[in-house]
Amino acid sequence: MKVLITGVTGLVGQPLLQALIQKDHSVHYLTTRKGQTQALSGATGFYWNPEKEQIDEECFDGVDCVIHLAGASISQRWTKKNKANILDSRVKSTQLLFQAIKNLGEKNTIKHFISASAIGLYPSSDRLVYTEDYIGKPNSFLEKVCLAWEKEADALSALGLMVSKIRIGLVLTPKGGVLGPMKIPTSLGLGAAFGSGKQVQSWIHIDDLVHMFMTVMEKQWEGVYNGVSPNPVPQKVFAKTLAQVLRRPFFLPPVPAILIRAIAGEMSVLVFNSQNVSAQKVMDKGFLFRYPNLKEAMKSLLN
Repeated sequence: MKVLITGVTGLVGQPLLQALIQKDHSVHYLTTRKGQTQALSGATGFYWNPEKEQIDEECFDGVDCVIHLAGASISQRWTKKNKANILDSRVKSTQLLFQAIKNLGEKNTIKHFISASAIGLYPSSDRLVYTEDYIGKPNSFLEKVCLAWEKEADALSALGLMVSKIRIGLVLTPKGGVLGPMKIPTSLGLGAAFGSGKQVQSWIHIDDLVHMFMTVMEKQWEGVYNGVSPNPVPQKVFAKTLAQVLRRPFFLPPVPAILIRAIAGEMSVLVFNSQNVSAQKVMDKGFLFRYPNLKEAMKSLLN
């Protein structure tokens, strides 16, 4: 199968690219840097600039599936400018893909469009368990971003493409992700919960997430799927488990919410939101998690 991937240098894009190549899929990728079109071994790069509505349409030649991961990091201070970039990088890039594929006309060979999304679409709740069937009115910034992103992805169905969306939870990876900023203080014996520590965190091991994207593509699963493990945990348990895996003490009192809000501002919702997200839909379709439990997942990445 020939695949076009965006966001290939990101947290998910890099390991997904390697998985595609290892399974002998032919890979095209889009990059916003003209000098990077020959940078990735085993794949062919093409230039695009969503901000200026520019794209090399040769990237679509013979492509069967598009996997769309591109989007500015949400882990930056949410100034007015950065919030606009977070939203626009997702919406405008998807709109550009839509228009470019539409312009292909009879030359279009694409059958499947897979878009990343995020569990930020679900409101914070101490009691609800969220499934893919959730429908609600967006209130927070993250909810609005995710819904706008998914709306643009859904538009590709008007071109006759099968559309799939994966709502990604907190990604556990040896480089960056949710473990990145927590490893250093925890390894120094300074690990602690944030706020009450009761907020539920829905996470997923990077290997399971990559496998989920591959499965959705290869088995042609249409629709929306939660990219989370089947065992979400309270934030205090998450922090304590990390300390156990790193063999460090865990005795400090929780970091006060007021302090985190003073430092991170509006972005502090990434720490305080409680989202108990279900993985039942993918399991019902036969998906098997390699790392369903948090401690084993962390051990595989940190030891």
